[in-house]
Amino acid sequence: QLQLVESGGGLVQPGGSLRLSCTASGFTLDYYGIGWFRRAPGQEREGVSYISHSHDSTYYADSVKDRFTITRDNAKNTVYLQMNSLKPEDTAVYYCAAAPYYVDYGDRFIEVKYDYWGQGTQVTVSS
Repeated sequence: QLQLVESGGGLVQPGGSLRLSCTASGFTLDYYGIGWFRRAPGQEREGVSYISHSHDSTYYADSVKDRFTITRDNAKNTVYLQMNSLKPEDTAVYYCAAAPYYVDYGDRFIEVKYDYWGQGTQVTVSS
């Protein structure tokens, strides 16, 4: 079965950290760019961060820049999202998704470009 599985979500206090993982099974991530998206309660899903298949391009939404770091370990078929200095407004369900390598960097957050989606992991930032 081809799927992405996120893990690492949970409850954390403001200012705390979490590391999300996105692991593929049934296929290799080598030829996929990976996006992290999130959906906060009552809001539309938004793109948070992206890493190209070749590791040479990353992107962060302004709301998470300098706090979140996206990395990938192709040997482990896993992409990570390190989230530091978390704020209550970061509370959301976080999803990872895989887009084929030929998808243009400019289309990195166009959801229909993505072939695979994880089921989501809840992140709650609250004291």
